[in-house]
Parts: sequence; C-alpha cells; structure tokens
Amino acid sequence: MKLKTILDLIEGEVMTTYFEGDKEATTGFVGDLLSVVMGKASEDCAWVTIQSHINVIAVATLVDCACIIVSEGYSIDADALIKANLEEIPIISTKLSSYEACAILARNGL
Repeated sequence: MKLKTILDLIEGEVMTTYFEGDKEATTGFVGDLLSVVMGKASEDCAWVTIQSHINVIAVATLVDCACIIVSEGYSIDADALIKANLEEIPIISTKLSSYEACAILARNGL
C-alpha cells in the first residue's frame, strides 16, 4: 500500500519533511515495546505506535520500516523528527487510536 494511501485512510498528517507518497508498505506492525518491534517487525512495514522519541527512529532504521505512524495524536519529539529526516524514515501522525488505525489499514488490504 502506498504511503499516500495510508495517509488518506487514517486521516494522517506528515510530520517529517521527508515523505515519498509512492513508497510501498508491504505489511503493518503495531507495538510500543521497542525490543519486540526489533525482533518481530518486518522490513517495509508501516509501524503503528504511541512512542514518539528518538529511539523509535533507531528501531525503524534497524528494521527498515516503510514509515512510522504515531497514533493517539501524540506529539513527536523535535530530536526524533530531525533524526527521521536524516534517516529518511517518514513519520505520520494520526488522532486515531492504534486499534482504529490498524483496523482501517487491515480492512483496506495492508
């Protein structure tokens, strides 16, 4: 699923200056415990989390996530945004809960 489609479906807002709307996410993953994400998330996933600090960028880079979706309307740390842009990891924010965002994405084929 293209990131621009994900953005529209979850009524998201792009938080990073880096964003390639045509980039594909091939699967999704939801989790807030970083060690679990490192061990179980798949490459090119759209990762849904409430975590919004700089360590999520390191994990997303390690896993090679297609994007990070920060749910519940949480704000993203300025340091995390800077690092995400450097690492070319798009961050999308949504006011939806993690459950709601995942349900929408799953219903639409992710």
